Amino acid sequence: MKAVPPRSFRMVCEAERIASVQSLLKAEGYDFEPEPFSSHCYKLLHEPRPLGVSLAAFFGYIYIQNRSSMLPPLALDPAKGCAVLDICASPGGKSGFLAQLTGPTGFVLANEPTPARLGTLRANLRACNLLQTATCAYHGGKLPLPSRPWQAILLDPPCSGWGTAEKHPRVLKIWRGDKIQNLIALQRQLLRRAADMLAPGGRLVYSTCTTNEAENEAQTRFAREELGLECEDMPPFPGFVWEQGRGGVGMLRVDGKKSLAQDFFLARLRKPGNAVKDGREDGMREGGGLQRQERPLTAAALAGPCCDPALLPPGHAAVYGGHVRFIPALAGACIPPGFVWQAALLGRLVRKNSGEFFSPVPRLRVLPPPGAGSSVVLDDVREVAALLCGQRVRAPLKSGEAGLWWRDLPLGCVSVRQGRVVAAFR
Repeated sequence: MKAVPPRSFRMVCEAERIASVQSLLKAEGYDFEPEPFSSHCYKLLHEPRPLGVSLAAFFGYIYIQNRSSMLPPLALDPAKGCAVLDICASPGGKSGFLAQLTGPTGFVLANEPTPARLGTLRANLRACNLLQTATCAYHGGKLPLPSRPWQAILLDPPCSGWGTAEKHPRVLKIWRGDKIQNLIALQRQLLRRAADMLAPGGRLVYSTCTTNEAENEAQTRFAREELGLECEDMPPFPGFVWEQGRGGVGMLRVDGKKSLAQDFFLARLRKPGNAVKDGREDGMREGGGLQRQERPLTAAALAGPCCDPALLPPGHAAVYGGHVRFIPALAGACIPPGFVWQAALLGRLVRKNSGEFFSPVPRLRVLPPPGAGSSVVLDDVREVAALLCGQRVRAPLKSGEAGLWWRDLPLGCVSVRQGRVVAAFR
């Protein structure tokens, strides 16, 4: 009998909330165990229903991801507070993991040129409450960013996907002949642009889900011989079986069948030179990424029963046509004037009685603690599930907005009417 690869997922939360997310999953009947290669990653052992419809998934506390595709962010290994560029980012699993690794003081710019895939990328980052991310939609080989400002770049380009053939057998027929050559040319264009944007001493990880050597080892040799990058040693990650005798220093291939995962290729490259201490280069100054149409919003304007501004990452809120977005502090140092990008959505401004009031997106998780204001704390997962089905649940409050919690886990914002909770999650 053919072995079925186990489903894997990441916890998307602060370290102090991992135990609470685990409790939420177990309360719904899920069983899992940690992966050996990262404390963020887990292997699913039992699911009473598809993991994607769990409460943890709905509220963005987990992200379902093939275990092989979790490796590129770990290989890049960005420092806390680092700015990272993800050149081909959709659907957002790797961008989201990078944001976790850099932490709330970091910044991830996720690029995706295809409109439909860009929508998926933004939806996934928003669901996971990763406010230290931003998105843009440029051809990766023509990104209008200055040369050499980035200390960490991830390039997971379009590829033939031969490593997914067991799940998608048509890729072996689709990607042949001239089509492969076009892919190789695109990958080299993207590599060349990535090398140009990489700061001296900076690190670039190139990864694919194909087994085609021309898209893997050959592209790594191109980066080394033509672009002047150096291969950097990368110890194998535990929990995988690696193909032997291929590539060399700085290159790894996942043996998909033996690893119960997707075939995958990783190359870790470094640009010669000394790293810039503050990560900035020619003309990159704080504030350069701010857009002309923005209207800054004070922390006091954000404060309410569903938002504690002190819990936001470093940065500020700004209004764009009624939408309130979060501008990470590092964005100004990395994004030049005139560059078109979109920051994470916090909510919108609503006019009431000749005034403006901030209304957060329903699943924003920067709630004041339950004892500090209006809040609804539920202990039974069935009550939370009932809210998502349109049912109303009793609340200790009479009316108004309130933060919704499951035990000590913040979920989002709800309305209370006549002592009953009304959820508007979407």
